[in-house]
Amino acid sequence: MANPRMKDKYLSEIVPALKEKFQYASIMQVPKLTKIVLNKGIGAAVADKKLVDQGVEELSLITGQKAVATKAKIAVSNFKLREGMPIGAKVTLRGEKMYEFLDRLMTVALPRVRDFKGISDKGFDGRGNYTLGVTEQIIFPEISIEKVNRISGMDITFVTTAQTDEESYALLKAFGMPFANKNKEE
Repeated sequence: MANPRMKDKYLSEIVPALKEKFQYASIMQVPKLTKIVLNKGIGAAVADKKLVDQGVEELSLITGQKAVATKAKIAVSNFKLREGMPIGAKVTLRGEKMYEFLDRLMTVALPRVRDFKGISDKGFDGRGNYTLGVTEQIIFPEISIEKVNRISGMDITFVTTAQTDEESYALLKAFGMPFANKNKEE
């Protein structure tokens, strides 16, 4: 089986470009994408347990990998939330599935966002990771609009080996992430 397109792009184009840009001594210093985590909080799940199952099913369809339900770590009486109650869903992608999801996200899903002007470059955490919020799960072609009874969003976190936000930004930009703001130097 051939490598995913994004992995080939990383190895042939991105590594040499970033090595030259940041003056790394070795190609092993070039930052790489280690995993992509999709996380979906389902607040209404406190009242309806079936919503968590639907969230797990949707994330599994989108990624092609089984998602798991996330449980509350602490009890919050104001939200009628008990410790251990299922309140969301998440899936972690690594390796080939990660690169294939990244490819589908940038070429198919993000262009389907209404009034799309690019993604914000404000989601960096200071340690080289980037989180992107998606407001509607129906931008993914795997989700059938007829079967969706509630439109919900999710967070997509890109975990990299980059030490700084600047390195992480350059890595994601090289992959083809459509960043909107041009306030960071290219």
